[in-house]
Amino acid sequence: MRHSYRIYATLLDSFQSFVDSDKVWERYWGFSENPPMTEDAFRESQRRALLDRINRVPFDSAAADRGTAFNEIVDCMVEHRTSERMEIRKVYDGDGNVTSIAAALGGREFAFPVKLCEEFAGMFRGALTQYFVTAPMETRHGTVELYGYIDELMPQAVHDIKTTGSYRVGKFKDHSQHLVYPYCLYMAGSKVTEFHYNIVEFSPRGVAGVYDEAYSFVPERDVPVLRDRVEGLVEFMEENRDSITDRKVFGGENVRQ
Repeated sequence: MRHSYRIYATLLDSFQSFVDSDKVWERYWGFSENPPMTEDAFRESQRRALLDRINRVPFDSAAADRGTAFNEIVDCMVEHRTSERMEIRKVYDGDGNVTSIAAALGGREFAFPVKLCEEFAGMFRGALTQYFVTAPMETRHGTVELYGYIDELMPQAVHDIKTTGSYRVGKFKDHSQHLVYPYCLYMAGSKVTEFHYNIVEFSPRGVAGVYDEAYSFVPERDVPVLRDRVEGLVEFMEENRDSITDRKVFGGENVRQ
Protein backbone atom coordinates (compact mmCIF):
# COMPACT_ATOMS: atom_id res chain seq x y z
CA MET A 1 0.00 0.00 0.00
CA ARG A 2 1.38 3.39 -0.98
CA HIS A 3 1.21 6.04 1.71
CA SER A 4 1.20 9.77 1.14
CA TYR A 5 3.55 10.29 4.11
CA ARG A 6 5.67 8.20 6.48
CA ILE A 7 6.18 9.54 9.99
CA TYR A 8 7.97 7.92 12.92
CA ALA A 9 6.99 8.51 16.52
CA THR A 10 9.92 10.59 17.77
CA LEU A 11 9.67 12.89 14.74
CA LEU A 12 6.35 14.03 16.17
CA ASP A 13 8.21 14.90 19.38
CA SER A 14 10.57 17.16 17.44
CA PHE A 15 7.59 18.80 15.76
CA GLN A 16 5.99 19.40 19.17
CA SER A 17 9.20 21.06 20.38
CA PHE A 18 8.93 23.44 17.43
CA VAL A 19 5.23 24.11 18.13
CA ASP A 20 6.01 24.83 21.79
CA SER A 21 9.11 26.93 21.09
CA ASP A 22 7.46 30.16 22.29
CA LYS A 23 6.45 28.51 25.57
CA VAL A 24 9.96 27.12 26.05
CA TRP A 25 11.57 30.49 25.36
CA GLU A 26 9.23 32.16 27.85
CA ARG A 27 9.93 29.52 30.51
CA TYR A 28 13.70 29.89 30.35
CA TRP A 29 14.32 33.44 29.21
CA GLY A 30 11.07 35.39 29.43
CA PHE A 31 12.26 37.01 32.66
CA SER A 32 15.72 37.85 31.34
CA GLU A 33 16.71 41.37 30.30
CA ASN A 34 19.48 39.94 28.12
CA PRO A 35 18.42 36.51 26.75
CA PRO A 36 20.96 34.58 24.66
CA MET A 37 18.64 34.89 21.63
CA THR A 38 15.38 36.56 20.77
CA GLU A 39 12.10 34.67 20.76
CA ASP A 40 12.00 34.73 16.97
CA ALA A 41 15.59 33.51 16.72
CA PHE A 42 14.86 30.65 19.09
CA ARG A 43 11.79 29.62 17.09
CA GLU A 44 13.88 29.63 13.92
CA SER A 45 16.51 27.46 15.61
CA GLN A 46 13.78 24.97 16.51
CA ARG A 47 12.51 25.03 12.94
CA ARG A 48 15.97 24.26 11.64
CA ALA A 49 16.40 21.49 14.22
CA LEU A 50 13.15 19.91 13.06
CA LEU A 51 14.23 20.07 9.41
CA ASP A 52 17.56 18.48 10.36
CA ARG A 53 15.67 15.66 12.09
CA ILE A 54 13.44 15.14 9.04
CA ASN A 55 16.53 15.10 6.82
CA ARG A 56 18.30 12.72 9.20
CA VAL A 57 21.29 15.02 9.54
CA PRO A 58 23.85 13.30 11.81
CA PHE A 59 24.39 15.00 15.15
CA ASP A 60 26.65 14.37 18.10
CA SER A 61 24.96 14.16 21.49
CA ALA A 62 26.48 12.61 24.59
CA ALA A 63 23.05 12.54 26.23
CA ALA A 64 21.50 10.66 23.31
CA ASP A 65 24.43 8.22 23.18
CA ARG A 66 24.09 7.58 26.91
CA GLY A 67 20.44 6.65 26.45
CA THR A 68 21.23 4.39 23.50
CA ALA A 69 24.01 2.68 25.46
CA PHE A 70 21.83 2.03 28.50
CA ASN A 71 19.00 0.70 26.36
CA GLU A 72 21.35 -1.69 24.53
CA ILE A 73 22.78 -2.99 27.80
CA VAL A 74 19.27 -3.71 29.09
CA ASP A 75 18.27 -5.42 25.83
CA CYS A 76 21.39 -7.59 25.87
CA MET A 77 20.65 -8.68 29.43
CA VAL A 78 16.99 -9.39 28.64
CA GLU A 79 17.89 -11.46 25.58
CA HIS A 80 21.06 -13.02 27.07
CA ARG A 81 23.19 -11.95 24.13
CA THR A 82 26.21 -9.86 23.25
CA SER A 83 25.91 -6.59 21.36
CA GLU A 84 26.68 -6.13 17.69
CA ARG A 85 26.25 -2.35 17.99
CA MET A 86 28.80 -1.47 20.65
CA GLU A 87 31.44 -2.88 22.97
CA ILE A 88 29.97 -3.73 26.37
CA ARG A 89 32.10 -4.81 29.31
CA LYS A 90 31.85 -5.42 33.05
CA VAL A 91 33.71 -3.13 35.44
CA TYR A 92 35.19 -4.69 38.59
CA ASP A 93 36.32 -3.27 41.90
CA GLY A 94 39.53 -4.22 43.66
CA ASP A 95 37.91 -7.31 45.19
CA GLY A 96 36.74 -8.68 41.86
CA ASN A 97 33.10 -7.68 42.27
CA VAL A 98 31.17 -6.28 39.31
CA THR A 99 30.27 -2.69 40.13
CA SER A 100 29.04 -1.40 36.79
CA ILE A 101 28.53 -2.22 33.14
CA ALA A 102 30.16 0.02 30.55
CA ALA A 103 29.35 0.55 26.90
CA ALA A 104 31.46 2.34 24.29
CA LEU A 105 29.56 4.39 21.72
CA GLY A 106 30.33 7.45 19.63
CA GLY A 107 33.89 7.66 20.93
CA ARG A 108 32.63 7.76 24.52
CA GLU A 109 32.26 5.19 27.25
CA PHE A 110 29.28 5.18 29.60
CA ALA A 111 29.18 3.18 32.82
CA PHE A 112 25.97 2.28 34.64
CA PRO A 113 25.62 0.72 38.11
CA VAL A 114 25.16 -3.01 37.74
CA LYS A 115 22.20 -2.94 40.15
CA LEU A 116 20.42 -0.41 37.92
CA CYS A 117 21.01 -2.57 34.84
CA GLU A 118 19.80 -5.68 36.67
CA GLU A 119 16.72 -3.84 37.93
CA PHE A 120 15.67 -2.82 34.44
CA ALA A 121 16.51 -6.19 32.89
CA GLY A 122 14.45 -7.85 35.61
CA MET A 123 11.45 -5.64 34.87
CA PHE A 124 11.54 -6.61 31.22
CA ARG A 125 12.30 -10.31 31.50
CA GLY A 126 10.56 -12.00 28.57
CA ALA A 127 9.90 -8.74 26.70
CA LEU A 128 10.05 -8.31 22.95
CA THR A 129 12.81 -5.73 22.52
CA GLN A 130 12.97 -3.06 19.80
CA TYR A 131 9.66 -4.33 18.44
CA PHE A 132 8.70 -2.67 15.15
CA VAL A 133 5.13 -1.44 14.80
CA THR A 134 3.37 0.35 11.97
CA ALA A 135 -0.18 1.37 11.08
CA PRO A 136 -1.93 3.65 8.58
CA MET A 137 -3.82 6.74 9.68
CA GLU A 138 -6.33 8.47 7.46
CA THR A 139 -5.99 12.25 7.56
CA ARG A 140 -7.29 15.17 5.54
CA HIS A 141 -3.93 15.12 3.75
CA GLY A 142 -4.13 11.46 2.72
CA THR A 143 -2.94 8.22 4.27
CA VAL A 144 -0.02 8.52 6.69
CA GLU A 145 2.05 5.55 7.76
CA LEU A 146 2.99 5.81 11.42
CA TYR A 147 5.82 3.62 12.64
CA GLY A 148 8.46 3.16 15.28
CA TYR A 149 10.29 0.75 17.54
CA ILE A 150 8.94 -0.15 20.97
CA ASP A 151 11.79 -0.49 23.45
CA GLU A 152 10.18 -3.24 25.50
CA LEU A 153 6.83 -4.84 24.68
CA MET A 154 5.36 -6.78 27.58
CA PRO A 155 2.11 -8.78 27.54
CA GLN A 156 0.20 -6.04 29.35
CA ALA A 157 2.07 -2.84 28.57
CA VAL A 158 4.39 -0.91 26.27
CA HIS A 159 7.58 0.42 27.86
CA ASP A 160 9.92 3.14 26.64
CA ILE A 161 13.24 3.64 28.41
CA LYS A 162 14.31 7.25 28.92
CA THR A 163 17.47 8.75 30.39
CA THR A 164 17.65 12.40 31.33
CA GLY A 165 19.78 14.88 33.21
CA SER A 166 16.73 16.53 34.78
CA TYR A 167 13.30 15.10 35.48
CA ARG A 168 10.02 16.71 36.48
CA VAL A 169 6.64 15.04 36.88
CA GLY A 170 4.83 14.79 33.56
CA LYS A 171 7.92 15.60 31.52
CA PHE A 172 6.85 13.34 28.65
CA LYS A 173 3.11 14.07 28.58
CA ASP A 174 3.45 16.05 25.34
CA HIS A 175 5.48 13.32 23.66
CA SER A 176 3.81 11.11 21.09
CA GLN A 177 5.25 7.66 21.71
CA HIS A 178 2.49 6.87 24.22
CA LEU A 179 0.03 7.66 21.43
CA VAL A 180 1.73 6.20 18.35
CA TYR A 181 2.81 2.81 19.70
CA PRO A 182 -0.52 1.87 21.34
CA TYR A 183 -2.31 3.16 18.23
CA CYS A 184 -0.27 0.86 16.00
CA LEU A 185 -0.95 -2.08 18.31
CA TYR A 186 -4.65 -1.17 18.47
CA MET A 187 -4.88 -1.11 14.68
CA ALA A 188 -3.29 -4.56 14.62
CA GLY A 189 -5.96 -5.90 16.97
CA SER A 190 -3.92 -5.82 20.18
CA LYS A 191 -5.61 -5.03 23.49
CA VAL A 192 -2.44 -3.61 25.08
CA THR A 193 -3.33 -0.07 26.15
CA GLU A 194 -0.95 0.66 29.04
CA PHE A 195 2.20 2.67 28.35
CA HIS A 196 5.09 3.43 30.68
CA TYR A 197 8.05 5.76 30.30
CA ASN A 198 10.67 4.15 32.54
CA ILE A 199 13.02 7.00 33.33
CA VAL A 200 16.49 7.19 34.84
CA GLU A 201 17.64 10.62 35.98
CA PHE A 202 21.39 11.06 36.08
CA SER A 203 23.41 13.67 37.92
CA PRO A 204 27.18 14.26 37.93
CA ARG A 205 27.29 12.02 41.01
CA GLY A 206 25.43 9.13 39.39
CA VAL A 207 21.81 8.00 39.41
CA ALA A 208 19.60 10.71 40.90
CA GLY A 209 16.31 8.84 40.59
CA VAL A 210 14.23 6.25 38.77
CA TYR A 211 10.68 7.12 37.75
CA ASP A 212 7.66 5.57 36.06
CA GLU A 213 5.45 7.89 34.02
CA ALA A 214 2.33 5.94 33.05
CA TYR A 215 -0.39 6.57 30.48
CA SER A 216 -3.43 4.66 29.31
CA PHE A 217 -4.43 4.70 25.65
CA VAL A 218 -8.12 5.47 25.09
CA PRO A 219 -8.83 5.46 21.34
CA GLU A 220 -11.86 7.74 21.49
CA ARG A 221 -9.83 10.38 23.32
CA ASP A 222 -6.33 9.87 21.97
CA VAL A 223 -6.72 9.14 18.26
CA PRO A 224 -8.08 12.66 17.51
CA VAL A 225 -5.14 14.16 19.43
CA LEU A 226 -2.68 12.04 17.49
CA ARG A 227 -4.34 12.83 14.17
CA ASP A 228 -4.15 16.55 14.91
CA ARG A 229 -0.41 16.30 15.58
CA VAL A 230 0.16 14.23 12.46
CA GLU A 231 -1.75 16.69 10.28
CA GLY A 232 0.20 19.59 11.79
CA LEU A 233 3.51 17.92 10.96
CA VAL A 234 2.35 17.11 7.43
CA GLU A 235 1.44 20.76 6.90
CA PHE A 236 4.90 21.78 8.15
CA MET A 237 6.54 19.34 5.76
CA GLU A 238 4.55 20.65 2.82
CA GLU A 239 5.34 24.26 3.70
CA ASN A 240 9.04 23.34 3.83
CA ARG A 241 9.11 20.73 1.06
CA ASP A 242 11.91 22.50 -0.81
CA SER A 243 14.14 22.19 2.27
CA ILE A 244 13.55 18.48 2.77
CA THR A 245 16.19 16.33 1.09
CA ASP A 246 15.33 12.96 2.61
CA ARG A 247 12.10 12.11 0.81
CA LYS A 248 11.19 9.13 2.94
CA VAL A 249 8.65 11.24 4.81
CA PHE A 250 6.85 11.80 1.50
CA GLY A 251 5.83 8.19 1.13
CA GLY A 252 9.29 6.98 0.14
CA GLU A 253 9.92 8.92 -3.07
CA ASN A 254 13.61 9.42 -3.85
CA VAL A 255 14.69 7.97 -0.52
CA ARG A 256 18.27 8.90 0.27
CA GLN A 257 20.26 5.77 0.96
